[in-house]
Amino acid sequence: MTREFIPARVFYEPGALDYPLGKSLAEDFRQMKIPLSPATSHNRITGIPGNTPAAQYREAKRTLVIGVRRGEKFQTCKPSAHYQLPLVTSCPGMCEYCYLATTLGKKPYVRIYVNLEEILGIASELIRERLPEITQFEGAATSDPLPVERYSGALRQAIEFFGRESNGRFRFVTKYTDVDSLLDAKHEGHTRFRFSLNCSEVVERYEHGTPSPEERIIAAGNVLKAGYPLGFIFAPIFRFDGWQEAYRRLMERSAEELTKRAPSGWSSEQLTLEFISHRFTSRAKTNILGVFPNSSLPMEETERKFKYGQFGYGKYVYQPEEMKEMKEFFLEQVKVYFPWAQVEYFV
Repeated sequence: MTREFIPARVFYEPGALDYPLGKSLAEDFRQMKIPLSPATSHNRITGIPGNTPAAQYREAKRTLVIGVRRGEKFQTCKPSAHYQLPLVTSCPGMCEYCYLATTLGKKPYVRIYVNLEEILGIASELIRERLPEITQFEGAATSDPLPVERYSGALRQAIEFFGRESNGRFRFVTKYTDVDSLLDAKHEGHTRFRFSLNCSEVVERYEHGTPSPEERIIAAGNVLKAGYPLGFIFAPIFRFDGWQEAYRRLMERSAEELTKRAPSGWSSEQLTLEFISHRFTSRAKTNILGVFPNSSLPMEETERKFKYGQFGYGKYVYQPEEMKEMKEFFLEQVKVYFPWAQVEYFV
């Protein structure tokens, strides 16, 4: 079942309606009878209802902003890519553990950028600067761009842009499944389409408003059949009673679907796998419990190891012996189900 994102309210930033996409989006939402209001300034949205942090969060997730991406610099995105490609910010999903609960504040509304030609123009310049090297761009560093693709068309435009760029590559990750509009895009193998997967025990408990693991796996099979390079991110990985069998079943089902849907000549060596164990920061814990006061997320500091991250702040990760057991388990499953796949990392 596709979970269509239909916003409860839409705002447009100054200058957004000067762009063809901004103008057409505004007209589409008017036709849909969705309330449309001007924002007073760039990057400042007032008028999202809610009397508590939890209510404000839920309403923000139902709010769409038609925006203009300011600035001519892209953030770096190591180690997965050279740069972020800012097409969208936030997503309508309500995953309790999401790191965007820290980075986007208490009202993580969804924003579509309408100046796509300008954004891709900057990407083109960055590709030229690094010639003859290949330059990699990540399209989902602070978002899941797929749920709003039906409105923006940004992913298709970016995919076909990189299809024409011999020295540019694009990658993004999604939990969503509305992939049909992208299956016939001229990607030329330059876009890696990645799916975030987790076992049903985690999805049902913590990933609110997102498709089931089975739906994501079927969508991944369709993407593979369309010839895209494919990736799976297993994240965040939790330890709970029966975690090994739950994740084993997930990998077995994923391998089964890909084997069934793979085009002629495909082998799992074309598949990338990423594994990320659950971790949290003190700030994230505070924000998460403000939004989900009854959350059962495992966030007991005394049970974890404190570790400094690359950006200067500390996070709580599983204990070293637990991490070792998890890594060994998943690498063993890779040998069974995806023997030639490229494991990018386990963290």
